[in-house]
Amino acid sequence: MGRKRCVGGDGSKMAAGCCGVKKQKLSSSPPSGSAGPGGGGSGSRCGGAAAAGGGGEPGALPPPGGPRLNGLGGLAGGAAGCALSPPLPPSCGGGPAGLSPPAASLLSSPGAGSGGPGCRKMVVSAEMCCFCFDVLYCHLYGYQPPRSPRFTNDPYPLFVTWKIGRDKRLRGCIGTFSAMNLHSGLREYTLTSALKDSRFPPMTRDELPRLFCSVSLLTNFEDVCDYMDWEVGVHGIRIEFINEKGSKRTATYLPEVAKEQGWDHIQTIDSLLRKGGYKAPITNEFRKTIKLTRYRSEKMTMSYTEYLAHRQHHHFQNGIGHPLPPYNHYS
Repeated sequence: MGRKRCVGGDGSKMAAGCCGVKKQKLSSSPPSGSAGPGGGGSGSRCGGAAAAGGGGEPGALPPPGGPRLNGLGGLAGGAAGCALSPPLPPSCGGGPAGLSPPAASLLSSPGAGSGGPGCRKMVVSAEMCCFCFDVLYCHLYGYQPPRSPRFTNDPYPLFVTWKIGRDKRLRGCIGTFSAMNLHSGLREYTLTSALKDSRFPPMTRDELPRLFCSVSLLTNFEDVCDYMDWEVGVHGIRIEFINEKGSKRTATYLPEVAKEQGWDHIQTIDSLLRKGGYKAPITNEFRKTIKLTRYRSEKMTMSYTEYLAHRQHHHFQNGIGHPLPPYNHYS
């Protein structure tokens, strides 16, 4: 957009408060029941914001994990979501049976996901969403966790997002800006987003057939000088600001949020401030004090129906042969 960048894109200078949770966790979606930008003074009850130095709300996000934050290189397509990794063949390793075209193409085509000549192949895959379903299914039914997947175990910042029903209502979304090895990161944030998002009660078995899982791997972090220097539908944004009490707070929205909500730059910033707990009137002068980091993401989404069809195609789950759930269709 032609504006001056404050720093490069390694993400290493990003700062955020720690709320005392086991790991840095952050909700990236609009507050549940939010009335939109500027409304609902307190914003989300969970991790979108954290007070510097501790004592923040659950789910808040701490400082990025290191130089691998920007490890994915360029992103084709520009939109993103929230979730993490999957296992292999047992439940996810054969053909693309039952998957929607995007998911099926990533499972079946070696070059799928690249943005054209000179562009990198996408790292995120449908297998990662399948793995997240495996992890959640095994947890809810009391089976041993799925075995380690075969997809890359490189470290990335990541988010896992759950939506439910035909209208795809948000059901949970938590992730981390710290680069985590995908095998352990996806296991952890699959359950954290499904069971510990403070905006929602823990998920139950009965909800499984109506779920959609999205995995987002975050890339291309850039600190910018101008809070308007980002593109709706392309960049996710993470803001850092000082609230009315003099405490440092942070909040984020993934790349798809502003576009899905129909917000422009100002509406998105104001909604994010409210989500972060800022209750005072929002002026243009205050917006100029915000420190903004923009980023991109790779995102993959899979429905439970697609996941189950793939599992049934292989006649077993996670290599341990436990039975399918007592339902096999979307309702």
